[in-house]
Amino acid sequence: MGKDYYSLLGISRGASQEDIKKAYRKMAVKYHPDKNPGNKEAEEKFKEVSEAYSVLSDEKKKSLYDQFGEAGLKGGAAGSGGFSDFGFDLSDALRTFMNGFGGFGGFDDFFGGSSAGGSRRGPQRGGNLKIKVKLTLEEISTGVEKKIRIKRMDKCDKCNGTGTEPGTQLKTCPACHGNGEIRHISRSFFGQVVNVQQCSTCHGEGKIPEKACLKCGGTGRINESKLVSIKVPAGVATGNYITLRGEGNIGLRGAPYGDLIVLFEEKEHPFFTRNDNDIYIDMHISPAEAALGTEVKVDTLTGAVKMVIPPGTQPGKLLRMKNKGLSDPHNGHKGDQIVRIRVDIPTKLKGKLNKLYTELLKEEKAANILGERFTKIE
Repeated sequence: MGKDYYSLLGISRGASQEDIKKAYRKMAVKYHPDKNPGNKEAEEKFKEVSEAYSVLSDEKKKSLYDQFGEAGLKGGAAGSGGFSDFGFDLSDALRTFMNGFGGFGGFDDFFGGSSAGGSRRGPQRGGNLKIKVKLTLEEISTGVEKKIRIKRMDKCDKCNGTGTEPGTQLKTCPACHGNGEIRHISRSFFGQVVNVQQCSTCHGEGKIPEKACLKCGGTGRINESKLVSIKVPAGVATGNYITLRGEGNIGLRGAPYGDLIVLFEEKEHPFFTRNDNDIYIDMHISPAEAALGTEVKVDTLTGAVKMVIPPGTQPGKLLRMKNKGLSDPHNGHKGDQIVRIRVDIPTKLKGKLNKLYTELLKEEKAANILGERFTKIE
């Protein structure tokens, strides 16, 4: 039996794309490696649900899978066009997660892949950096600007990034003769084989310093710290990210800077619970307030507001406060705040309160307000 992608995501075969996305987001955040460091079981689960989403979120793959199962994806179905050697490792899973839910500013080369097939010659762009920023729900509600100090490789101030000791200059690399790459030619049964690799002496630049800068060792870069301003959009969630162009490490000898990938993580709130863009809170009231109705102040993410609790409100009742939730970062639509009513029954009654409840009980029995004492559990 092949994998049941619908069961992996906990959805039915008739699920909409929105349902598929919501189910995957919930599962992926739960089993993400960053949340489960060293947990191989969680990592496997993360890969499985990501593989399921990568198929079911693609209409062509989904159609093949619905008709032929995994065989359709592996090219086993006649006329399928083939998705041969369909496999899914952790980097694929992470890429699916980030591409599916993360992006607010583009995402290039984070997994080291964008330069594949390009020329090896010339300055090589610096590496990307990744940092994690923790946010409160209040910060997420309005959006916030954070200033974070990062450590990165920056331009050497002595040689201005050239890698050469002042008064000297760059010279042609003797290993590759300025080509930036080394060609190894060999012969095999199939003929001549040419293997091209980046020159390890000049790192693809074709030039090296006549005399290496004593401060940076000829690399043109040194370790520095920098204060970076991060504008966090309203409504982000754990796993979302933004890309700050040119804020990563500088490349060797003045090559361009890489990027800074800022991953967001939501802090647990003391009393609010989030579900997509809706937020939930429990409101505790007394039996008298539930029976008679009342007006109360309810905390929201942007301050307390008044809310009317109607007479006869039952325990567990959900009251909706429109547009008091979080903004969707993609379209700006606001979620709601859901208030769940909790009726607190007194455990100790003294003095006048005890007398009043005793009188109340007599009146309730006389009026027979309870109706049927027993009902079937639904």
